[in-house]
Amino acid sequence: MSFDLWLAFAAASTALLMIPGPTVLLVLSYALTQGKRVAVASALGVATGDLVAMTLSIIGLGAIIATSATAFTIVKYAGALYLLYLGIKMLRSERSDGLGDLSNSDHAEAWTVFRHTATVTALNPKSNTFFIAFVPQFISTEAAFAPQAGILIATFVVIAGVNALMFALAANAMRVRISKPSVLQWMTRAGGATLIAMAAFTATLRRAN
Repeated sequence: MSFDLWLAFAAASTALLMIPGPTVLLVLSYALTQGKRVAVASALGVATGDLVAMTLSIIGLGAIIATSATAFTIVKYAGALYLLYLGIKMLRSERSDGLGDLSNSDHAEAWTVFRHTATVTALNPKSNTFFIAFVPQFISTEAAFAPQAGILIATFVVIAGVNALMFALAANAMRVRISKPSVLQWMTRAGGATLIAMAAFTATLRRAN
């Protein structure tokens, strides 16, 4: 793989990842309600989810989802239900001091944040079909497939993780400047409502023909 081709892939991936989706919204919700301590966990969760989705897409799952209405529907509703679950849990866990969380404890543990972000990322059906359509454009037919696929997967996963970390740190910086409990309480409600809205949106996704 030439450096120019790799650079084009990295630039395209960065531009695409900057567009907020369910994963970014979940990361922002965690950062706004939990603070800086979950930033790394959320970024690692995103990277892991993308690693799973991209790897499975490249080895064939993405092609199956793209061509099978049943497989696409199963993944779609699984992702939508999980987002709905997280949104409702955030709304129900809201506390009077304005800080909400997505766990049963006073603060979400790093493992909980990692697990939630990884699951939401991996269960996004559009990610699977997107990878199967996007990645081949940067694969050279003059070189072995596996090494190129490995490079592209590693590149995308690193960029996705860094992107999520930047969003989380930016949201945390905003949170630090907001001290009013009522404002933080509103953010928790908005975060939960947004996740529920993204669940509804995910449930309406249609498979590309």
